[in-house]
Amino acid sequence: DRSLLERYLAWVSTQTFGQGAKEDCVTALGTFFQAIRQHGWDDTLPTTAVFFTGDVPRRGPRLSRQLAEHVMAQVEAPANLDRWPHPQGRLLTLILIRCGLRASDGCTLAFDCLVHDGQGAPYLRYLNHKMRREAAVPVDEELEAEIRTQQERVAGRWPDSHPHLFPATHGNANGQRPLTYYSYRRMLNRWLVDCDVRDEHGQPARLTPHQWRHTFACRMINRDVPQEVVRVLLDHESMAMTAHYARITDQTVRRRWEQATKVNINGERVTLDPEGPLAQAQWAKTRYGIATQT
Repeated sequence: DRSLLERYLAWVSTQTFGQGAKEDCVTALGTFFQAIRQHGWDDTLPTTAVFFTGDVPRRGPRLSRQLAEHVMAQVEAPANLDRWPHPQGRLLTLILIRCGLRASDGCTLAFDCLVHDGQGAPYLRYLNHKMRREAAVPVDEELEAEIRTQQERVAGRWPDSHPHLFPATHGNANGQRPLTYYSYRRMLNRWLVDCDVRDEHGQPARLTPHQWRHTFACRMINRDVPQEVVRVLLDHESMAMTAHYARITDQTVRRRWEQATKVNINGERVTLDPEGPLAQAQWAKTRYGIATQT
């Protein structure tokens, strides 16, 4: 009954596991109660055995996980990319960075993943496993040429049958198994150590392939690409999903603000000299005033 569920909610709130797990503890049990009533499994279940909307533990704000440009400059450096021991590891890295794919979707790309529109522009076709549908993202001619080269390598090694653009490198005599996410992660971690990629604090950089998806979205937003376009590129179902990935940096906010009419909280026009010695201080003062007024 409800009193038992309230004691259960109190117990859940005292546990040390994450907010997502606490949410599952409530929503999964609520779904079970709903199924009991829907299918008539047990008519003795009291009507008070129910969770309300306010019972679900609230998650904190989800932070974007894009990588700092200091780290990306090292990752994208041609000299470091050339240090990949396997050409397919290098190409997969480029695809994840430039196309914003999930790593699992990139590892399982089909051999014939390139398609073209009526104007001959190339696109990368892939299976969005999370949404269970096919999607496509535009690529440039340089990346298209890299993919063509990878196709030649794969067809040369497995001439009879080659369903995957990135076949597994070991235990794959017939070429039917794709590269796994975990195999790529191991290669990526070794490559980061070999290239001595470090964060802004001088510490060895720790990153996951999924962070490139966040970085891709953040870069697009900060290059004034509309969020709806970013949603299509990421093949998201809703704008809310894209909003989690897309974050506008402070530099972009300032640039856009400087392009618009500048007024302070009193409605007076503000003139800033971007090259002046107090430009940053003036900008911070005006931002603080706007935030305080809001």
